[in-house]
Amino acid sequence: MQHGGQPSAREVPGVNDQPNDMTELNETQAAHETGNTAPEPEAPPAGAESAPAEAESKSANMDWYILKVQSNREDSIRETLARRIKIAGLDCYFGDIIVPTEKVTDLKGGKRRVVKRKLYPGYLVVQMEITDDTWFLVRDTPGIGDFTGATGRPTPMLPHEVDAILAKKEEKEEKQPKLEIGFQAGDRVKIKEGTFESFEGEVESIDQANGQVTVMINIFGRSTPVTLEYWQIEKF
Repeated sequence: MQHGGQPSAREVPGVNDQPNDMTELNETQAAHETGNTAPEPEAPPAGAESAPAEAESKSANMDWYILKVQSNREDSIRETLARRIKIAGLDCYFGDIIVPTEKVTDLKGGKRRVVKRKLYPGYLVVQMEITDDTWFLVRDTPGIGDFTGATGRPTPMLPHEVDAILAKKEEKEEKQPKLEIGFQAGDRVKIKEGTFESFEGEVESIDQANGQVTVMINIFGRSTPVTLEYWQIEKF
């Protein structure tokens, strides 16, 4: 107790018992200044913030259409169209672009070989959705004439036509292709190679599997059948 009857601060009840708010405030401020704050949640590693973007899905409104193109340029025009579609960013509106072909067996000089033959020379088949952008892109591609169909309006292919094209596209390599023989019974032909070269006759029958043709020719006044390889004869 000091003289004069006034108690000192240490004797005043509750002075030293009050919460030290100023001390806590000063500690918080010091922590911010020194960087000793509570750690914040770490950001995810670069590239892990979201799942990889999925490939752009294809349109559900695509149909199959036939395009008239320059003959003997079907493959190069197909490649040009595919490249332009990619550059324009319109992949989602296009599916397959097909040059319709079939495998046939060609027999020349006694040698058999399998070759591809165009089913529809001068045409492409394309799976796509018709929009203003896709319409103009196709029409503006060099070598492409127009869509087939009614004037000014492309006509989609019928389901059975599409099935036939796709069946040819997926034809297995090991499957024996049919032999391409350009004759039929009753045709008048001339033998161009072999023992009976220059003889003329009429096709009696065709062995499609073996590539042979039976021709009726006149020998010593008698009609006689001779069997030839199909490449040994020609129409006249």
